[in-house]
Amino acid sequence: MAHHSALTFDQLSERELTAKLEPELLPKHVAVIMDGNGRWAELRGLPRIAGHREGINSVRDMISQCLELGIQALTIYAFSQENWNRPTQEISALMGLLEHYLSTERASLIEQQVRFRAIGRLELLPESAQHWVRTTEQDTAHLDKMVLTVALSYGGRAEIVDAVRGLLADVQSGTIEADQIDEALLQQHLYTHPLPDPDLLIRTSGETRISNFLLWQLAYTELCFTPTLWPDFRRREFLMALLEYQKRERRFGRVLSAVPS
Repeated sequence: MAHHSALTFDQLSERELTAKLEPELLPKHVAVIMDGNGRWAELRGLPRIAGHREGINSVRDMISQCLELGIQALTIYAFSQENWNRPTQEISALMGLLEHYLSTERASLIEQQVRFRAIGRLELLPESAQHWVRTTEQDTAHLDKMVLTVALSYGGRAEIVDAVRGLLADVQSGTIEADQIDEALLQQHLYTHPLPDPDLLIRTSGETRISNFLLWQLAYTELCFTPTLWPDFRRREFLMALLEYQKRERRFGRVLSAVPS
């Protein structure tokens, strides 16, 4: 099969790329920093919100692709705590888009058996957005084919602070002793509990930092940065990221014994 290696992934069709995936090497949990919506719109002379609107199609694509491939969890960074500093007009447009997404996609999530969860300091969201988040969580709570976690008003450091507060409350109430606190116990207080940590993090649009996203959970995650803007990140780009992930040897800090390749 040596002649195949001369072909780069770029020259392969979607079907050929999919055929190269090895099911046992696929990530179980993928996290995504969806970056570049505003830039995508500006390049086309459109208002920034048009980029966010187009980005929803990428989310839809990715959910169906994860379901096809048997990826059990997808966590997307939709709105960070820092995003509250954006112009009021853009924030209210984003919140309107969030409500529109939840009201229109809920039926499709239920049909695809996708459980929806929101993480972050949700009490900071406008009341109507909170309502849609709660309703969608309740309506999909029983579904188990995949978990879609959406980070809203989210910050990784804030999450750790909230986990520490939870542990302190447990100590004060006598549920646990202070010296019982370990990583496993802290992990139980994270917003993402009981999900496993992400195996793969994808960030689009060429930025190469994690921007206060899932700081604790990303300790051993494989990071994949792509210059593609989020609204252009579709099935093909996801396949490329998965193939790149598949080539990496995950050690979790250990040295693996030499395995014949």
